[in-house]
Amino acid sequence: MCSYMGAITALWNRIARSTETRTYHCTEAGAAACLSGTLVPAAMTTPNPKALTAQDLPKLLENDNRIKLAGLDVDGILRGKVISKKKFLSVAEAGFGFCSVIFGWDMHDKTYMRELKISNAENGYRDILAIPDLSTFRRIPWENNIPFFLISFVDPETKKPICACPRGLLREQLERLRSNGYGAMAGAEYEFYTFKTPDSSKSPAAFLLQNPHDQLPSLTEGMFGYSLSRPVHNKDYYYEIFDSCVNFACNIEGWHTESGPGVFEAALEFDEAAEMADRASLFKYVVKSVGAQHGIIPCFMAKPKQGLPGNSGHVHVSLVDKDGKNLLARDTPDENAQWKDIAHLSDLGRHFLAGILVGLPDIMPLFAPNINSYKRLVENFWAPVTVSWGLEHRAASIRLLSPPTSKPSATRFEVRVPGADTNPHFVMAAIIGCGWRGVEQKLEIPCPPLALGQDVGGDADMGERLAKGLKEATERFMRKDSIARQVFGDDFVDHFGGTRENEARLYDEAVTDWYVPLLVLHAMMTYLNVDYDC
Repeated sequence: MCSYMGAITALWNRIARSTETRTYHCTEAGAAACLSGTLVPAAMTTPNPKALTAQDLPKLLENDNRIKLAGLDVDGILRGKVISKKKFLSVAEAGFGFCSVIFGWDMHDKTYMRELKISNAENGYRDILAIPDLSTFRRIPWENNIPFFLISFVDPETKKPICACPRGLLREQLERLRSNGYGAMAGAEYEFYTFKTPDSSKSPAAFLLQNPHDQLPSLTEGMFGYSLSRPVHNKDYYYEIFDSCVNFACNIEGWHTESGPGVFEAALEFDEAAEMADRASLFKYVVKSVGAQHGIIPCFMAKPKQGLPGNSGHVHVSLVDKDGKNLLARDTPDENAQWKDIAHLSDLGRHFLAGILVGLPDIMPLFAPNINSYKRLVENFWAPVTVSWGLEHRAASIRLLSPPTSKPSATRFEVRVPGADTNPHFVMAAIIGCGWRGVEQKLEIPCPPLALGQDVGGDADMGERLAKGLKEATERFMRKDSIARQVFGDDFVDHFGGTRENEARLYDEAVTDWYVPLLVLHAMMTYLNVDYDC
């Protein structure tokens, strides 16, 4: 994160803002806005969307004739449609039917091999209820400022969020905090590769129809993190992403090149956790949309290139009270702390950290949801491979930021396991759910910290080895006694686990290019009349 320190109190309450300007201004009031769900984004079109009601919509949309709506599936993909203003005004409060198949198929729109409870042939892939969230109103600047709202999915009979709705799952975990007088603040960092055709004259899609995917060049070559000169080569694209994010109310705090060919990293402005998860999803939408206009393909895959760094999706989290005070910070250092690393970490913070560490092996599919995710989680690439933590340790699963290296108000955890391919709502829900379980059960930190200079997975690392593949991770996630079931319940675990089983099975059945050298060798041996068993 670029400037997390000292900003919590200022950002917590944004109620008093100018309604004449595009950017809202921070005040010094307390954190009641977050606890009541009235927190307002740092940049948003007027009027204040958090105060919108259905009665405000006719005037707000008087010059519009169409609305874009979108919700999230389990893979974090925005699924939506454009509807007429007349239709939107009629469903803004009660919601409208939306085909449940988005929870019955994978990211390639192929139904799961084993049909799941929410959407299947037996229930006719029935409609579920999509409820527009009026507080998410913004306009899409690169689509003629069409009005946009996020939607949440609920069961049409019970009117409760369906178990796999990402926004509903996160809000359920946050409600556990709010009911105890706490709130969660979060920030997110995303890395992604970029690709473009060699002569920039052909669309990437057309190029890939005629060429192998590994022939698509990176936007820039070589390793050059934090370069000031490299973005100049594609400055229109580079700055348009930043500006579009501002105008689309998902502000970037820091924006730079990262180590790797054509790699960029964005740190999003931190905010209340549910708001941050929404923005993280919308950030990817911005990057892909702007890229399409410039003939550039952004790639959020966890490990696009062998031998090069992967794409991380680190999440920073802190807990605060209703007055905006950081509850992870200790008022005075603990001279008798078990480890000096936690001398400035509150008892609440220690239990929260313990909850994440203890739960980590059981919730790995939420942090590493795809086959490719585990290619990133290997040694020697600043990626965690064990249940580990450490003060300012950038290779551990959880990096603790606290005094003496940070201000008390900036005390937080950076969860470094997730990749850029994750669903941000599921990641936030897992962190908060497991952390709060640690608080409720007063769990103790299960392993000593990694000291600076100590390698993850080395002799000094006492933490449990994380799953090495999706199949292993999913099996643990779905165990009858898994912590995932304790935190999220059986319905969600059975559904999401079923989707990951589908992914693992597709991989098991796939025949890849890995076998090509063996096939060539077999052909040569056959030609030479030599017995060879492939």
